[in-house]
Amino acid sequence: MQPYFLPYIGYFQLIKAADTFIIYDDVQFIKGGWINRNYMLLNDSKFMFNLILKGASANKLINEISVQPNQNKLLKTIYHSYNKAPYFKSVFPVLENILNYENINLAKFIGNSIIKICNYFKIDTKIIYSSALEKNNELKAQEKIIHICKLINADTYINAIGGQELYDKQTFKEFCIDLKFIKSNLTPYTQFKNEFIPWLSILDVMMFNSIDGINKMLDNYEFI
Repeated sequence: MQPYFLPYIGYFQLIKAADTFIIYDDVQFIKGGWINRNYMLLNDSKFMFNLILKGASANKLINEISVQPNQNKLLKTIYHSYNKAPYFKSVFPVLENILNYENINLAKFIGNSIIKICNYFKIDTKIIYSSALEKNNELKAQEKIIHICKLINADTYINAIGGQELYDKQTFKEFCIDLKFIKSNLTPYTQFKNEFIPWLSILDVMMFNSIDGINKMLDNYEFI
């Protein structure tokens, strides 16, 4: 999966379901996509936040882009949005650590955030970067994914539900790989006193739920 900053819970369901999770960092950056932005709760409403970047361009790979070294504005927004949330005191230091990470390479910055959150959830899935693999970078789309699966001796490939439009189960089967798509079943939870707003960033889930509660939510999915 491409690295996404503080993505929705389905991303972490996928990580927990896998033995090895590959951060797909040596592919083109999609400007205006979801790599550096998501939704949080602000004043009881859905609010889009952004990780500020330097030199973002669709002509660059994800791991060729940098993060602005000062993300204090975003940290302050998170503080004011969630300082009265039930798990704020345990979650906010994790986010401070993430946003103050010294390596400003976009892929490594987001990769660190994913690892830190997995540690918080006590998820022990092995995480590696696709750029660290010696592979044929001339391959594209599902051919490249199958190639990567073969490199790490994977017999199953799990993708997000949106991947149904990109990957063909029969083609993977021809290479002895079982292709599965993960369908998230979101468990509603209390967000202050407002009506529940689904599919926000994982930071929203963390602010309102215990680690045990989150892990139960992470296991609430099905394969199709």
